[in-house]
Amino acid sequence: MERNRKRNHESIYRKDDTGTRRGVSFKDAVGDRHDVNATVGASYAGDTSDASYEGDTSSASYAGDTLDVYEAHESGGANEPDATVEGRHAVTELLRSGKTVDRLFVLDGCKDGPIQSILRLARKQDTVVSFVSRERLDQLSETGKHQGVIAKAAAYGYASVGDLLDVARKRGEPPFLFLLDGIEDPHNLGAIIRTANMAGAHGVIIPKRRAVGLTATVAKASAGALNYTKVAKVTNLGATVEELKKEGLWFAWGATDGEEMYSVDLKGPLGLVIGSEGEGVGKLLREKCDYAVRIPTTGDIDSLNASVAAGVLAFEVVRQRKMGERAI
Repeated sequence: MERNRKRNHESIYRKDDTGTRRGVSFKDAVGDRHDVNATVGASYAGDTSDASYEGDTSSASYAGDTLDVYEAHESGGANEPDATVEGRHAVTELLRSGKTVDRLFVLDGCKDGPIQSILRLARKQDTVVSFVSRERLDQLSETGKHQGVIAKAAAYGYASVGDLLDVARKRGEPPFLFLLDGIEDPHNLGAIIRTANMAGAHGVIIPKRRAVGLTATVAKASAGALNYTKVAKVTNLGATVEELKKEGLWFAWGATDGEEMYSVDLKGPLGLVIGSEGEGVGKLLREKCDYAVRIPTTGDIDSLNASVAAGVLAFEVVRQRKMGERAI
């Protein structure tokens, strides 16, 4: 297949392309109100507008430490185990310390001074903020003394996209990166990080919203790979793809109607885009990819688990690179 840039418009998945504009709040299905003032630029996966979206109702951790596609809050590496930090003073000091805060839960309607100070600190760090009911805070609280605010601290720090490219340069290899769109299950994320490590990838990129952060569960599911494989978090995957294209990378995403993976040249600088099982890769991100790649299957169902699909595609990349080395 010729390596010509082209847009892929057909998807094997359906994804809601609705974004919520900055400067507003909305309530999700369980009544949590989400503040999207605390965002900088576009953060809906693959979007190039200034729209934001944050409506997950699970307790999965989210990270909010990236202000630009190439900027990271802190370098990769282990922090304390991911923790629930409760109470106004404790949360204030956590935010002031500069440590990664995946998500902040605040009592909806609370307008007093200490809470407003916490919100100002959160916005400076671009932390995801959810306004929730007192009952929800009570459910999340481990101490019963949350004082209207709870923070979820990350287990690991994040690298920058530039750090991932540096890994490839140091190894003298063409970059090989995973870009994950909407992976919210920590076990899936951990398994993909493990696969990335075993396949020799130079790092994993996740979006700030609609994605699980680097929790202790993710670290455990990675079987230790998170200690060796860098993970970058970006505000906008689409903008990151455009920046990485300037670095010479090409991008492939999985599709049932794409070209069979054996016939696509995956040996060069590559970004492998993996979507969630329910919604897949978002339309705007798909359109920025160069290849729609199909895994040949013969079963009765039409898709694989996200981490399994990532593994199959990753080791086709490994196979092609090994064959290319032998041919030289």
